[in-house]
Amino acid sequence: MDAYIALGSNLGDRELNLLRGVAEVGRLPESRVTALSSFYETSPVGTVVQDAFYNAVLCLSTRLDARTLLTHLLRIEHETFKRVRTVLQGPRRMDLDLLLYGSDTINDVDLVVPHPRLPERRFVLQPLCEIAPDLLHPLTGSSICELLASLKSDEIVIKL
Repeated sequence: MDAYIALGSNLGDRELNLLRGVAEVGRLPESRVTALSSFYETSPVGTVVQDAFYNAVLCLSTRLDARTLLTHLLRIEHETFKRVRTVLQGPRRMDLDLLLYGSDTINDVDLVVPHPRLPERRFVLQPLCEIAPDLLHPLTGSSICELLASLKSDEIVIKL
């Protein structure tokens, strides 16, 4: 199964954090990274005043089910990057979001796939369009690049 994962960091050495995040995800059992977008510097989204993020998206070919994959991503955030979730959408060394898991749709309390805010976030759509332009969003039926082209957003997203 191909899973698409967003990476984001705005604390510490943001570039090194992304590189380490990619390496950690690449070490997951029965999985391998098959594509990685460029890195982007992006303006923060939401009401929390904070520094700009570095963001990227990777494609992971995996035999892990979606829930097990999410558990591993949360473990990497916590153990490797010492993430503690105290401020909603606040600063963080690493944020790993499961965006898509094949064409599956999952709507559980603690796991929603596709990621519910995927179609409204340029900082995710732009790197995802770079590595999977024709990939179809399972709910809208639109390609990732079509979603990006139709997005109305004032986010600043700069390819590094």
